[in-house]
Amino acid sequence: MISLKESESLLDLEPRFADSFCSLQAMPQLPKGMLKETKSAIALARKFSNEVIKPVALEIDRNAHADPEYLPWDLVKKANEWGFYTMFIPRLFGGQGVNMPAASYVIEELSSACVGIANVVFVHYLGVAGILASGNISLANRVFREVAEGEKKGKPCIISLAITEPNAGTDVEENELVDRARLNCYAEKVKGGYIVNGSKIFISMGHVSTWCCLIAYTDLKKPSENTVTFAVKTGTKGFTFGKHEDKMGQKACPASELIFEDCFIPDEYVLADSRTFQSSKKRSTKALVEQYIHYVVEVTRPAVGAFGTGVARGAYETALKFASETEVGGKLLINHEWVQAMLADMYKNVILGRLSYVEANYANGLSGGIYHLLQLKLLYYYLKYVPRVILDRLVNPFLNTKMARWLFHKFLVEAQSIEEQRRVSGWASLAKIVGTDMGVKNSQMALEMMGQAGLRHDRGAEKFLRDSKLLQIYEGTNQLNRINLFANLIGRSFNQVRVFEE
Repeated sequence: MISLKESESLLDLEPRFADSFCSLQAMPQLPKGMLKETKSAIALARKFSNEVIKPVALEIDRNAHADPEYLPWDLVKKANEWGFYTMFIPRLFGGQGVNMPAASYVIEELSSACVGIANVVFVHYLGVAGILASGNISLANRVFREVAEGEKKGKPCIISLAITEPNAGTDVEENELVDRARLNCYAEKVKGGYIVNGSKIFISMGHVSTWCCLIAYTDLKKPSENTVTFAVKTGTKGFTFGKHEDKMGQKACPASELIFEDCFIPDEYVLADSRTFQSSKKRSTKALVEQYIHYVVEVTRPAVGAFGTGVARGAYETALKFASETEVGGKLLINHEWVQAMLADMYKNVILGRLSYVEANYANGLSGGIYHLLQLKLLYYYLKYVPRVILDRLVNPFLNTKMARWLFHKFLVEAQSIEEQRRVSGWASLAKIVGTDMGVKNSQMALEMMGQAGLRHDRGAEKFLRDSKLLQIYEGTNQLNRINLFANLIGRSFNQVRVFEE
């Protein structure tokens, strides 16, 4: 008979077993303060949802349909007033410093009312993740403090992330595919900086952002090893906006075309350049570029799963309300067994979506993702309770030194092993797939239950379906995420298995 202690050692011999219980390993390590902090963030989000989003969601959807050039300035100002754009920026950089995993719960809360408006608030953090993952702590400090200053002055400062190109969509999010993509955003190194030419499309909140985290390439034939990331400010000479996409859903959030024509970007605005990456782990340049991309999507894909979970919940709540108010055959719809079974399925889908993004966030904090450093108990409580004046006067100057940048970049590269990277990336894709598929499924079920009433715009159900479909496409299509999930959580167990090779 094998003892429990002996069986534990058997698990230690197989690291991939850890894929299945990230939360069990992570929970004892998390600061207890995160729970109260998360509850407070959810409460604020629910208040914003009830007071700001729900009264205007359908009206904004109609207005944006009538005018595809609509820009949600009023919503941006409201979100800024409520502190959403600094909420999850660390206090180290002038933000409020709420723990980042709490953002997923907040996203679900807002998305249950309107995922388009939730994107107006939270696509900003896609840009935040892009900047943090670069390891350029001095430039991150500069940009994030401008966001904080914009909140104080009532002038919103939003960050967007620009990666998708006209002839290269999902390919750019997977380093194994990017060399086959038809890219056009070229960065030529010149004295004192780079000259960028090309365009980006489907950039959420592009037209209303102040800063853009731009990903370009110094060699379009071999972009996997020649990637450069910039922080570009709106108004920079040679950087202009093109059209808005006239989308089927999520109309509150503009999807923008960004155009770069001989746009000079000084060296001081370079976030990361693959040609200067250094690592004591001796990873190849291509592997380091892949690690950077994965650092970003390991945060953003669970967030999209939370968007999808919010849609699933909104569709469920809409169907539940309809069933509790509508009579069929002389009794309330909710008293019919077939309806009860449908509602149970819809509720189940919401819970599965939530569990998936929560587990993905546990994996990120446990396995060296961006969350890991900020969830170390000593640093968490230091940043939480040290007076801001001390952070600003003593710590802030250090952030602008080369030593700080070197330390932060070294931590990002060294903290996450390849095994951990695969685990976090696989879980991120899983959360994205589950949450967004559940959003579409519940939206379809709500329409089936409500019949003709569900097709009416004023009932809200058809909007959930229109909004949900886009979630399966961005942050890597669900097809790509399925392959990434296979590669990282299944295929890595078999040496003979190859992915992304067709």
